[in-house]
Amino acid sequence: MVSTPEAPEPANPPKAVQVSFWLWVASGIVFLAGYVILFLNRNQLVAQIIKTTTDPAATPDRIRSGATQALVIALVGAVCLTALTLLFAWKARQGTRSARTVLVVLTVISLLAQIGLGLGSLITLLGTLVGLVALLLMFLPKSTTYFPKVSRRAL
Repeated sequence: MVSTPEAPEPANPPKAVQVSFWLWVASGIVFLAGYVILFLNRNQLVAQIIKTTTDPAATPDRIRSGATQALVIALVGAVCLTALTLLFAWKARQGTRSARTVLVVLTVISLLAQIGLGLGSLITLLGTLVGLVALLLMFLPKSTTYFPKVSRRAL
């Protein structure tokens, strides 16, 4: 009979990391719900754009088509961003240091897309802000000790 090495027991993450994980989950749900609501209310958005447009080349059919395509792309992007965020929040909960860095990048991407490009709503911004709180919890001193330091090897 061949013996297999036992996997090491996973360390219990600090309370801040555990709370952070659940805040990431809540953030993802709120963020995604915001984009679903935005997509479902696209007719109101299209009607508002049609009323305010001054471009003669922008026909109602073109506006409707372009807005629908943009909202579909935003919704698909939101699904991908949420899935990646939850994956790396899970990895961070397990103690993977690089997962925190990826979460920083994903949060910045989310903020830039919503504030810089105007892709979102107050609900999606609320989801991102909850994610920002979750991110801050991962960088508290007690949380930082949970993530192993990267050692540099001599070349």
